[in-house]
Amino acid sequence: MNAASPQTLTFLFTDIEGSTPLWDSRPVAMHAATERHNALLREAITAHGGNAFRVVGDAFCVAFSDATAAVLAAVDAQRALCTQAWGDAPIHVRMGLHSGAVDMAEDEIFRGPSLARAARVMSAAHGDQILATAATVALLDRKLPAGGALSDH
Repeated sequence: MNAASPQTLTFLFTDIEGSTPLWDSRPVAMHAATERHNALLREAITAHGGNAFRVVGDAFCVAFSDATAAVLAAVDAQRALCTQAWGDAPIHVRMGLHSGAVDMAEDEIFRGPSLARAARVMSAAHGDQILATAATVALLDRKLPAGGALSDH
């Protein structure tokens, strides 16, 4: 396996907050909710040119070549998720974005600290929240969807 030269990508990591207790207490409802969650995420990811290179349980790891596309995908996905009537399995998805250099092998497996940073940013978010690092914000062309705004906290 020959490694390609490093490239800068923006990573979107997502996770359903508190999914394990929901699976334990409402497995049938969670199955349906997770199927819908996955479809909504994939729709937003595909619409903005992302590559979901890993899905583990209800967590998505997505790479984008463009930071603005990654932010737009996150916003579209979060808006779609927040408008759902989840019934017996109310889910809340946390999202984190980070941009940085990675090494990519021929098998499209990414390596480098940027992946760990994206995971940590996602872990710091609460359900229904999107967090982005300064590295991602610096790459944005400031195109945000209607009603979208950046906030520095």
